Amino acid sequence: MNVLSGRCHCGNLSVRFETAKAPGELVLRSCQCSFCTRHGARTTIDREGSALVSVRDPGKLSRYSWGRHTAEFLVCRDCGGYLGAVATIGGRRYMTMNVNLFEEAGQFAARAEPVDYDAETVEARNQRRAANWTPAEVPWK
Repeated sequence: MNVLSGRCHCGNLSVRFETAKAPGELVLRSCQCSFCTRHGARTTIDREGSALVSVRDPGKLSRYSWGRHTAEFLVCRDCGGYLGAVATIGGRRYMTMNVNLFEEAGQFAARAEPVDYDAETVEARNQRRAANWTPAEVPWK
């Protein structure tokens, strides 16, 4: 099992990602929405893995939801780091993580595949996320 650690610049937000895959085996995506392109995000998921989000100071966490309000984008209010997005579907949480904030970011050498989800319906988006995103635990209800 590989344990990968991500955190925003100031360390307020962090994620512990457990996966059987090595960083080089994980698929990277580059969402083409304005939020992700402005953050330069390269994200990854592993349906068989797990993610645990920690927040040192909840007052400095922005759970930004925009567009169709189908996910919360976790951004640090202090340093502006974008940790990843969390979707709640059927009472379960799923996450995609920004590998640029991982301690192991240099091990993700593959080119991120550009993706565009604008044409998806809310139902299709939630089905894709529940089927593919990493199961996650977060410190809020």
